[in-house]
Amino acid sequence: MLTQANRHDVTQVLPLLNAIPPVAGLRGAPKRRPELIQADRAYDSDPLRTLLAERGIDTQIARRRTAHGSGLGKTRWVVERTIAWLHQFRRLRVRYERLPSIHEALLKLGACLICWRFVKTA
Repeated sequence: MLTQANRHDVTQVLPLLNAIPPVAGLRGAPKRRPELIQADRAYDSDPLRTLLAERGIDTQIARRRTAHGSGLGKTRWVVERTIAWLHQFRRLRVRYERLPSIHEALLKLGACLICWRFVKTA
């Protein structure tokens, strides 16, 4: 979800969860929520943890002012690596576009180019 740079991360979690489309799977009602959310210290908020628990979502959110080594790096590196791949495109590293639709289109184009490179080398 693309937001302004001055928006705090914690305020964007619930709109992001509400925007998740239904996921097809087994018979019955389609799944609309994740089972677990992993996040870094920017998302450390007890009210957020409470809201997610009320929705039945487990959390693995690193606590602020604690020693590093929460264990999240074992799975979060996939996200960090993908962001690093997108930053190889200069127009995505620093946002020059005023319109969010243009920046989002460039993000999608960058993701397509990254996927195409993987398919080409495979």
